Amino acid sequence: MTSHLLPTYARVDLAFERGEGAWLTATDGTQYLDFAAGVAVNALGHAHPKLVAALTEQAQKVWHVSNLYKIPEAEKLAARLCEASFADTVFFGNSGAEAMECSIKMARKYHAAGGKPDRFRIVTFEGAFHGRTLATLAAGGQKKYLEGFGPVAEGFDQAPFGDFDAVKRAVGDATAAILIEPVMGEGGVRVVPPQFLKALRELCDQRGILLIFDEVQTGIGRTGELFAYQRMGVTPDIMALAKALGGGFPIGACLATAEASKGMTAGTHGSTFGGNPLATSVGNAVLDVVLAPGFLDDVRKNSILLKQRLAELKDRYPSVIAEVRGEGLLIGLRAVVPNGDLVSELRAERLLTVAAGDNVVRLLPPLIIGEEEMSQAFGMIDRACARIVKNLTQKTAAG
Repeated sequence: MTSHLLPTYARVDLAFERGEGAWLTATDGTQYLDFAAGVAVNALGHAHPKLVAALTEQAQKVWHVSNLYKIPEAEKLAARLCEASFADTVFFGNSGAEAMECSIKMARKYHAAGGKPDRFRIVTFEGAFHGRTLATLAAGGQKKYLEGFGPVAEGFDQAPFGDFDAVKRAVGDATAAILIEPVMGEGGVRVVPPQFLKALRELCDQRGILLIFDEVQTGIGRTGELFAYQRMGVTPDIMALAKALGGGFPIGACLATAEASKGMTAGTHGSTFGGNPLATSVGNAVLDVVLAPGFLDDVRKNSILLKQRLAELKDRYPSVIAEVRGEGLLIGLRAVVPNGDLVSELRAERLLTVAAGDNVVRLLPPLIIGEEEMSQAFGMIDRACARIVKNLTQKTAAG
């Protein structure tokens, strides 16, 4: 059948009709263990009863009214996010890219409101990924995503990952902010050392600029804390969230201090759908689950178990897995073979994973994952790696 969808995705010939917990059922009835979680979106798995109840209850009341009026569900979610974080204020959008756009605009407006409109440039890092809009593509700076879309949006200066001297050289009189992911997801699950983040915080304070964290992938429990910055011990001025915040329902959020957001007055930013009753009702239900006593303790415990078992597999298959990296349940396997080959072999074992930069395969299980499901996943990874080794051996023998 001919698809009328714009062919911007290299889609696998696989479709799902339902899901429950960490499992997805394909249209042919085959079950898959979901260690992709919609690319870190389905934090509570599929068809979580708390989220289903919140969505259906709200759907019978009101779906959308626009931000011309107060939205009680959005007010509640914003208050809870601020109570659980450094922030004083929240702007809701529909995606991670929108949350990042708000963050970029807010950093620029902060300086403009302070009488320095020439301070608009933002220092970012090579290998980063911040979204697919023209501005967020420019922030990421990856040529493969920028090619063919005309002049690159002005205002971004890139530094090599982990090179603090290069960051200091990049910061100038026109710098408004530094933008970084505490853990690079698309960039290969590269964990930024806490001491590097602390050095960035000190530099921002010294130069009167803002520190922005992109926690679109790491936020809402993925690293074992509600936010990765809490695990790292470094507090930003602005933070972008999305993905897990809605547990599968589209929502993004830009969190900020009162000081950082002082320039964002009425009319400076907006979103027709952002923060509507459906999205924020689900967001509140997600927080009900993630903030419940013991939930994040289980995420941390399962992360330790996952890393230990993956380290065993790395030692067993050094010709397939070179490194295990990551934080919490954001785990990366840096592959020796092409990462796409490993993703395909894992899918053949009915385990869904996600490729990333630096030849990495991401494991992003739902945060509700249990020991039995992790044990099944290890068996799948073991068999996939063994099959790859066998194929490599056969190729070598064949000359």
